[in-house]
Formats: sequence, structure tokens, C-alpha cells
Amino acid sequence: MGIFGLGLIAVVGLVLVLTGLPAYCVLIFAAVIGACGAVLIGGVSVAVLGSLSARLVNLLESDLLQALPLFVLMGVLLNRMSVAPAVFRTLLWLLPKRPGAPLVAGLGLGALLGPMSGSVGASILALARAVEPSLCAAGVPAPLRQATIAVAGTLGVVVPPSLVLILLGDAMLSAHTLAINATARADRVINTQDVLRAAIVPAALFLLLSFAVGWISADRSAAGTSPSTGEGPPTWGEVALSILAVVFLALLLGGVAGGYIFAVEGAATGAVMLLAAGVLTRRIEHRQLGSMLSETMATAGTLFAPLLAATTFTLALRLLGTDKLIEGWINGFAGGDVAVCAAVLAAIFIAAFVLDAFEIIFVAVPILIPPLLIRIPDAVWVAALVLLTLQASFLLPPVGYALMMTRGLLGSSAPIGTFARSLAPFLAVQALVMVLTLSFPRIVHLLEPPDSQARGIVGPPLSTQDVEKKLLEMLPPPPLLPGVEK
Repeated sequence: MGIFGLGLIAVVGLVLVLTGLPAYCVLIFAAVIGACGAVLIGGVSVAVLGSLSARLVNLLESDLLQALPLFVLMGVLLNRMSVAPAVFRTLLWLLPKRPGAPLVAGLGLGALLGPMSGSVGASILALARAVEPSLCAAGVPAPLRQATIAVAGTLGVVVPPSLVLILLGDAMLSAHTLAINATARADRVINTQDVLRAAIVPAALFLLLSFAVGWISADRSAAGTSPSTGEGPPTWGEVALSILAVVFLALLLGGVAGGYIFAVEGAATGAVMLLAAGVLTRRIEHRQLGSMLSETMATAGTLFAPLLAATTFTLALRLLGTDKLIEGWINGFAGGDVAVCAAVLAAIFIAAFVLDAFEIIFVAVPILIPPLLIRIPDAVWVAALVLLTLQASFLLPPVGYALMMTRGLLGSSAPIGTFARSLAPFLAVQALVMVLTLSFPRIVHLLEPPDSQARGIVGPPLSTQDVEKKLLEMLPPPPLLPGVEK
């Protein structure tokens, strides 16, 4: 029956490519076929399917998922308050007057606003409005400015605390729990905070290298011409708005990524403060509230619908035994941790041809990652690598979602080959960060607390006598009898 489940996965990919139907519709349809097949040919009781309702209820009871619509609302508020153009103009004013300044400013804006935009598509839309006219006025060639916007739009994937990071953290928690239960290891189950902390160093490295690539690429493309940013100086109001927005977002995102603020609390605080600021500065009027809430609910719905559908589909795959089949393949894979991890990441990368990052988290991670964590105990390292793979999937020529979205919005007529050549240095940087993270797992542990238990590392197993001794030490002392001195 496991092979039947693999066939369903292939059918899902083909239907998505050939029809363009919403992913949640295809996943639900495939789940129904899989469940019927499990009952008819596998001897699975129909009563087992009743666990689906409890599975969905438990999923929606997660406090972490409440942060998703709140972060989406923050992104909507930032767009309505026109924060992005003000920050971009201020960054251009602060940077040296060089051809690479607009590209670096655009990348910095993507890193700042991307985590709250709700999706890569929303980030690219905001950047296309705020950045593309300035890049065009500065004389940046069309392929290079489109590549810059596409890369900047994906920075929200790896910069904490993005929606992709939050969803991946929740998926990794479930996968790690399954792996620990299967192996009876005494590891501490990782949480979203661990994933956020692990992503900081690779994300910072990729961002810095992208700045260098953008600066050098623009200088080469503008060789022999006078540097121009195509922008006048910002107004003092724009400077003040930019400073306040950057400080507020840096403190908020830093607090969430550093573990000082819970994601839900941070998102709620950010949404309320942005709404209050927008109303007080008259950048948001009461008649806009309805449309903003509708946009927020629509974006959040596009995240929750595939999540529920994928949960149903993965239940059908487990009933068919597909997860056990994949677990056997991973356990029998020849090579060390790096080799087997690279093989699983390659499978996730291939899935990016037909699935976007959210769908990969909902479908591929619950199937591929638990058996990988049975073999590899470093769940934080695996999570960081999966995150980098998901970001790369958005920039995968020629079908990467960020590339198609950028070319569609900007109406590009340049051949895909020319576009790919402008994108190649950024892809090389991305591959370098991936190789470094894969080769040196210590990178993702640099910001962890010094105690070994926080890293999920346990000491040697205790003997029965040691366990009994520790339990006795934890018991309260017996009460003293009357008349008996201590």
C-alpha cells in the first residue's frame, strides 16, 4: 500500500502542474482516494478515519497558529501606511551615492518588511511598487532589477520571525516528537523558538553576501556611466517615519527571534501599535478598516486551507503505510548524516517544481522529516537546512514562484536566460550558504544558550540506582513528629 501512497503524491504533482487548481482542492481529493484505498485494499477500519476531526481540532488549537493572521495584518497595515517607500528613500539618502545603492536599499527593505508581508507574493508586490521605479530611474538594467526584487521578496522566508519559519517550527515540533517516540531518546523536543534562533546566522550570512552581490553587480552594469540613484532626498517626515518604523520592527522582531517575546504576543502588539499609529497620523481612515480586514482574512485563508488539506492528506498516507516505506528507504540509505540529509533536501527541492514553500511544509515535511530525525538527532540543524531549501525553491529557474511573480508584475519581455544570468550570482551565494550550513552544523547552534539541555543534548544514560537517588532527592523531607527535635 505504501507504493499506492507514492503514486498519489505523483498524481498530486501532475494535477497541480496540468490544471492549476488550488492545492487544497487537489490534496483533499487525493486524501479521499487514499482513504478509500486504505479501507478497501488495506483492511483499515472506517472508524480510524474518525480520528481526522480530532486531528484537525488539535491542529487549530495551537497557540502558535494564532500569530499567522496577526503578522499578515501587520503587513497589510505597513502597506497601507506607505512605510516601504519612506524607508527606501531614507536608505538611499544614507547610503553612498553609488550605482549599487538602490539594490542594497531594496534588499534591506525586503529583509525588514518581508517577515510581516504574509507571503512572498505580497512582499514582491510591495517591493515592485516602492523599489522598481527607483531602480529604473537609476538606470539599472531590467533583468538585474527584477532579479533583485525577486531575491528581496524571498528574504522574508529566512529572516525571523517569518510566516514560513513559524509554520516550519510547528511542523518540526511534530516531526521531532514522532522521531523521539520512535527511538525512545531522551532529547528535548525542539520548538519554534529553536528554529527561529537557528535561522539567524544563515539568514544574516545570506543577507550580507546578497548586499555585496547587489553592490558589485550594479557597479559592473553601470561601468562608464555616472552614478545616480534616481531619487531626491526624503522629507523630514519620511525620515522620522522610517526611523520609528525601523526601530519598532527591529525591537519587535528581535524580541520574538531572541525569545523575549512570544510570537503571538509580538504580532498582536505590533498590529495594535501600527493601527494606532496609522489612525493618529491619519494614514489609515476608518473606511479602510473593512478592506484591510478582508485582505487579512483572504491571505490567512490561503495559508490555513492548504494546512487543513495537507493534514488530511498526510493522514491518508500514514494509513497506506507510505511513511513507513519512506522511513525504510532513509534508514537504509548508505552514507553518513550529511549524505542522507542532502538526499532528503534534494527530494524537497524537487518537490518545489510543483509545490510552493507552504505546501512543502504541510505535505513533504510530515512525511520526510520524521524518519530523517530518527537517523539524525540534530533536529535544529535539519530545520535550518529545510528552511534554506524552501527559500531556494522560490528562486528556482524557470518555475520559481518569486521569479514568475516578479516577471508577471513588471511585465518583463527579457528572455528567461538573460534573467537567469542576472540571478546567477545570488543563486551562487544561496548555494554557498547551504553548503556551509550542511558542512558545518555548528553554525546553527552559535546563538543557543550555553547549557547543553537547551540544545537538546543529553548526557550518558543514568543507572537505575542513579535514577532512584535523584527521585529521592526531589521528594520533600518527612514531617517531624511532635517533641522530636530536628
